[in-house]
Parts: sequence; C-alpha cells; structure tokens
Amino acid sequence: MTTTAPTTNGRVIALAHYSARALLEGVLTRHGATFEQSVVLRAAVTAGDSVGRDALVSDVIGSLKADESAVRGVIDGLTATGLLERLPADASRLRVTETGRDLYDTTTAETAEFSSRLYADIPAEDLAVAGRVLTLLTERANAELTRD
Repeated sequence: MTTTAPTTNGRVIALAHYSARALLEGVLTRHGATFEQSVVLRAAVTAGDSVGRDALVSDVIGSLKADESAVRGVIDGLTATGLLERLPADASRLRVTETGRDLYDTTTAETAEFSSRLYADIPAEDLAVAGRVLTLLTERANAELTRD
C-alpha cells in the first residue's frame, strides 16, 4: 500500500481505472466477452425488463464516450450471439436473454471477489470523498465535451 498520498490528477485516476479494468477484462476474457459488451449488458440489465434500442445506444455512448456506430455494432453482436433479443411485440426494444443474464451474473460475481479486496480497509469517509470528487470530475469533463 502507498504510504504517501499523491495529488489527485488525471494520471492517478487513469492508473487506478486501468489497473481495475485489467482485472475486469481478465474475468471477461475467461468468459469470451469484451469490456464494451459488459457495459451494454449492464445497461440492459439495469434498465429492467426491456429497453429501447435507441435509449440503450444513448446510455452506452454516455458511459463509454464511444462512437454511435461502434455501440450499435456491439448491440448487434450481442443480439446475434443470443445475449440480447428483440421483443417479439416491439422490435425497437431489447431484453437480456437467460444466457445474457447468466453471463452478466457470473462476471459480476467474479468481479465482486476482487473488488472487495481492492476496497478492503478503505474508510467509508475516504470512499465518500473519492466518490464526490470523481462524480464532480465526470460532470465537468462531460460539460467540456459538450462545449465543442
């Protein structure tokens, strides 16, 4: 554990992000999934019973800051492999299939194992401060992105 506290800056945040993402991608790779697919599945799962395709695209673009066509391609791939499906009554809406839910649940459970170790022994007040700071940074960065 680091004994001196570095100033929070983009590099420190990026190092934490990419270290944790490498752990997540190790889990996803074992299950034949990509990071982008996991983001789409999570958004679809948290949306409830079903989600409009355009709303899902918008949600994932907002999360990943990715190109719309790339996000639509990930959604198409998940649909083609049977992890997402169109609703029979409304093809503009998607839902997670049982297979997709199983993948999401499995990777979420495996991720929770290392996440608990990463966050172990960090005081709740430190996590709260970090959460507020990172949320503020995200809001400001999103505002900068809309300035162009």
